[in-house]
Amino acid sequence: MTASTAHLSVEDIERIGAELEAIRDEVMSSLGEADARYIRRVIRTQRGLEIAGRILLLGALFPPAFVAGTASLGVAKILENMEIGHNVLHGQWDWMRDPEIHSTTWEWDHVSTASSWQQTHNYLHHTYTNVHNKDRDIGYNVLRVDPDQPWHPTYLFQTITNLGLALIFEYGIAAFDLEIDQVQRGEKTWAEKMPEIRTMLRKAGKQALKDYVVFPALSGPSFVPALVGGLLANTIRNVWSHAVIFCGHFPVEVETFDEERLENESQAEWYVRQMLGSANIEGSALLHIMTGNLSHQIEHHLFPDMPSNHYAAIAPKVRDLCRRYGLPYHAGPMWKQYGGVLWKIARLSFPGGHETIAKRQRRSLPVGRKAAATLRRLRERAVPQAA
Repeated sequence: MTASTAHLSVEDIERIGAELEAIRDEVMSSLGEADARYIRRVIRTQRGLEIAGRILLLGALFPPAFVAGTASLGVAKILENMEIGHNVLHGQWDWMRDPEIHSTTWEWDHVSTASSWQQTHNYLHHTYTNVHNKDRDIGYNVLRVDPDQPWHPTYLFQTITNLGLALIFEYGIAAFDLEIDQVQRGEKTWAEKMPEIRTMLRKAGKQALKDYVVFPALSGPSFVPALVGGLLANTIRNVWSHAVIFCGHFPVEVETFDEERLENESQAEWYVRQMLGSANIEGSALLHIMTGNLSHQIEHHLFPDMPSNHYAAIAPKVRDLCRRYGLPYHAGPMWKQYGGVLWKIARLSFPGGHETIAKRQRRSLPVGRKAAATLRRLRERAVPQAA
């Protein structure tokens, strides 16, 4: 129970869960050919952009070709990681039974292997979202993004650490997915961890060989600018995906939870935790696609295996549900969300921070939520009598 849910009864939370289940059932029972055409169109577009980018970089000595090729390749990599790779690996398109677009066969354009990412992200993060000591995504083991994380002098430099992490984000995620902290905690030995490390190094080697050797070599005299174009495309993808993911979980208003929260947690309570532990980015349809629809992070966390092209349609229903039950629905434009994240990281580089973060979270609570909840209960009681 938190300040956001203190006004809700057990029955209220179960009703919230039931309404969310109804939203899910309506969408999942409607999936069909139009959805299949959508993901195949996105994949064709992404591959077209990547081919165009690679061809343009063959002539990277010519500045317009370098700029256009780098931009095209950067957009292709963003699409591959966000709207395609992330969502395919969540199993959102498994219902199509297409062996080429399936969570068990897809290997994405990323240093982190699909299987290791599915373990740390699909399972650990999505099951234990924002629960201390269970969700390793809280600060990724290098940042203090919640005041309940113990302060350490190394956090004094975390604004710089965060900048560096953004630039090499895919390598940071790959290292994070290795879960080296299991060795530090004595849960595994280095000998047990080595097969995972070798697998990751092989994937990283293949990625580097592709982007920084093979394709630049095909450009002959344009080798160096083509290599720089590939490096910039990867950096563009890294910075963008870092920003989107941080906006989804680290804005000031987003809540974290203690482990006790998990004790006897019902499905409905799990749904509520997902809503309170996530935040959305408001923007255009193009922004939503370029974020892999993680701009609808709340809806994604409620239904991680729901095809992403449905999140925009159900977002107003989820938002209305939050309004009716007096729950906060964290959403805002990207500049506001990311600005809040950067401010929070800067503030929490110093000890403390509990009061300022708690104050911002209290301000995010809907005005008159108790009154709204009371009116809703009275209205629900009146309906059966009228019938």
